[in-house]
Amino acid sequence: MSVHHEEMVLIPAGEFLMGSGAKGDYSPAHKVYVDAFYIDQYEVSNAQYSRFCAETGHRLPFFWGMADFRCGPDYPNHPVVGVSWRDAVAFAEWCGKRLPTEAEWEYAARGGLVGKAYPNGDELQPADGNYRVSDLGGPVAVGSYAPNGYGLYDMQGNVVEWVWDYYDPGYYAVSPSQNPRGPETGRLRVIRGGGWHSGTYCNRVYYRCALPHQWLDIAVGFRCAKDL
Repeated sequence: MSVHHEEMVLIPAGEFLMGSGAKGDYSPAHKVYVDAFYIDQYEVSNAQYSRFCAETGHRLPFFWGMADFRCGPDYPNHPVVGVSWRDAVAFAEWCGKRLPTEAEWEYAARGGLVGKAYPNGDELQPADGNYRVSDLGGPVAVGSYAPNGYGLYDMQGNVVEWVWDYYDPGYYAVSPSQNPRGPETGRLRVIRGGGWHSGTYCNRVYYRCALPHQWLDIAVGFRCAKDL
């Protein structure tokens, strides 16, 4: 497996049902149209991120050198953790990319499936991804599990991923139907996708969570997107 993982996947333009009818901040389910875009096939790896730090002088991840979180030069193909939202944005800009919007992320994560709870169907089993039930105690190398229908890896489990949007629990009630970019302001930024110590439910494809932009977490990383 190459340590670079520069591969991006073209996600076709289309409409999908975002969110869920269940009670929560992912309600109401609402139709969203997104333009075609590229998204990273894999979560950004330690090797990629350390190259960025070496070339720009950007600070290394907070947990760099900590084997417990598979963070550091000994784990080149593991997803980077211990990076803030701003760190993720800086890396993306360095690559000529950006963070995906929350809508793009969910559309891509669904992999072309309709009305499913997880990226590969209605159930989540330890064979499908690295989450709390897998009991692996940390991230694994990116791409260790089967991809979804769009060929994207780790859209459930491994690390939770920063996306572009500010977080507002009521946003879905007022979201534009085309290319929504989240609220104009907010205190928190959205994270998506469940990670190695997330429970099963938190890995649902519509599940939303959020953190302060400066937060550094043992289970939060990111992947990038790019306009067509």
